[in-house]
Amino acid sequence: MDVRRLRLLRELADRGTVTAVAEALSYTPSAVSQQIRALQTEVGVPLTEPAGRGLRLTDAGWSLAARADEILAALDRAEAELDTYRSSPRGVVRVASFPSAALLLLPGLLRRMAEHPKVRLECRDIDMAPTEVPRLTADFDLVVTHRDDHAPPFDDRRMEITPLLREPLDVALPPGHPLADRERVELTELVREPWLSVDIGFPVDDVLRSLAVRTGARPQVIQRINDFRVIEALVADGHGIALLPRHSTEGTRLVLRPLAGVRAGRNIEVVSRRGATEHPAVQVALEALLAEAAVVVEGSG
Repeated sequence: MDVRRLRLLRELADRGTVTAVAEALSYTPSAVSQQIRALQTEVGVPLTEPAGRGLRLTDAGWSLAARADEILAALDRAEAELDTYRSSPRGVVRVASFPSAALLLLPGLLRRMAEHPKVRLECRDIDMAPTEVPRLTADFDLVVTHRDDHAPPFDDRRMEITPLLREPLDVALPPGHPLADRERVELTELVREPWLSVDIGFPVDDVLRSLAVRTGARPQVIQRINDFRVIEALVADGHGIALLPRHSTEGTRLVLRPLAGVRAGRNIEVVSRRGATEHPAVQVALEALLAEAAVVVEGSG
């Protein structure tokens, strides 16, 4: 049933005549009568009957008018509640992030969101390949993901893409490595080194493979481990070298050096379903992520 027609029926019950309804709502009497007849056709029972020169409600009309009161009151309550969402963000925002971005951004994000006590974040760390991101947007409001510099962007016809930051990838060497005293390292100098990398299809490994294609120097990967903290421990203990993200790597046990002559990095972005960020609670969470990413970039110099 059309809500506008239910409102007219309620007005007729309250005001008694079509003319009074028309005057109150700035309709013509014929327009009011036409809408009441259309409602009558929708429900399939007579809602009005002649009464002198006017109309009055039938028993079915009075019954529907009473239900219309309940329906319209519920809609008014819903609209009022939405107004509170518009003026004061509230609700649950579901955030998925790949683990190293969670390590980098999540503590600061939660501190910032403490300023919005009516918004509750539900956060998950998920190892995600770029191909899995569209599926994740069905379950999460904001998906913090990453892709190789040379990877195609996500499809912005179906999703909203918000860039957070670009994180360079450095070569992680154990202390005392012969190349540790260099300011920059050539990839060709590392060809015979044992490499530690992540699973095939994940952005850091994509960078390593794209560098190999561009330079003709194909690294030998001896272990594939997705947890960067484990990779850091193995590199520090002399079991190999790795490409690691500059901002989220604990560098006290390692020597981090940029690669010379090549651009190696990953783009950290927030991906969401179209329209999701129009919700005030999701919007403030996205703004907090952007602010925290800006702090990371500023802190890196």
